[in-house]
Amino acid sequence: MPLIPFLFTLFSFVNLSIAGYVLQDDYNSAAFFDMFDFFTYSDPTHGFVQYIDESSAWNTGLISNSNDKVYIGVDHTNVQPNGRPSIRLTSKNAYNSGTLVILDLEHMPGNACGAWPAFWMVGPSWPNGGEIDIIEGVNTQNHNAMTLHTADGCSIYDNGNFTGSLWSDDCYVNAADQTANEGCQITTSNYNTYGDGFNNVGGGVYAMEWTDEAISIWFFQRGSIPANVLSANPSPDATWGKPLSQFTGCCDIPEFFSDQQIVFDVTFCGDWAGSVWSSDSTCSALSGSCTDYVANNPQAFGNAYWSINSLRVFEQTAKSSGK
Repeated sequence: MPLIPFLFTLFSFVNLSIAGYVLQDDYNSAAFFDMFDFFTYSDPTHGFVQYIDESSAWNTGLISNSNDKVYIGVDHTNVQPNGRPSIRLTSKNAYNSGTLVILDLEHMPGNACGAWPAFWMVGPSWPNGGEIDIIEGVNTQNHNAMTLHTADGCSIYDNGNFTGSLWSDDCYVNAADQTANEGCQITTSNYNTYGDGFNNVGGGVYAMEWTDEAISIWFFQRGSIPANVLSANPSPDATWGKPLSQFTGCCDIPEFFSDQQIVFDVTFCGDWAGSVWSSDSTCSALSGSCTDYVANNPQAFGNAYWSINSLRVFEQTAKSSGK
């Protein structure tokens, strides 16, 4: 085959994000809390938590937006027999395929027995609209767990294009051969991606790209962030390297993911942190009960806060090309 036709054929089979991204929403510190709703209902994950409203959050110092940074914390001064006060934020805007989310974090909730922090996205009528967990973990977990949760019919495989490790491949929340709501999960052995390890290196940047073909998550620790990532028009390129996770396979992403809203929260105990309490030797040695420990040890949660340098959402100027 002549060289030029061969190269054209090869090019046509390679999926390329040839179009860049333009800014859609800037969650800057001044506007940040105006762009979110404060969730004040009972925790859907059955956590030992009291999600408080915006007025209470300001008055108790659980949120602030000074010095161009956003602070989101939890109560760490009072014994709380009815659940520890915390914040759960849901973005007013929703997003779809062709989205790039860039989160520059100075600090995330550190490792604490009973704590369950997460930065994630969720669609309507869960699980039908899908869920994308970008940062999540519990208790003494020392690495990030990235997960998708969907209705029946979506699964992924290891395509070799990410640095993490495939933990589970069926994204369906009620998959028969997985624990309840396990979803499809990719983990990492990089301790700098989560909790105390993340904070010890000064934090870093998480980037999530969502296209019709894949959902990809990158992590760049402080001091190793490519210039393109925090530019006015970021676009994944060779300088980004392989993502930490890439979810693709037997899943029609546009069918299973839509109208995703951004969520920040810290809950306690509940369906995950509470259910694995007894199997965590460090935590179970502190108390026989997750809720008892969280209620009576406020000082354990002084480090359970988010400090956000910036959060920006970009939209693709055109769909990716590919065959």
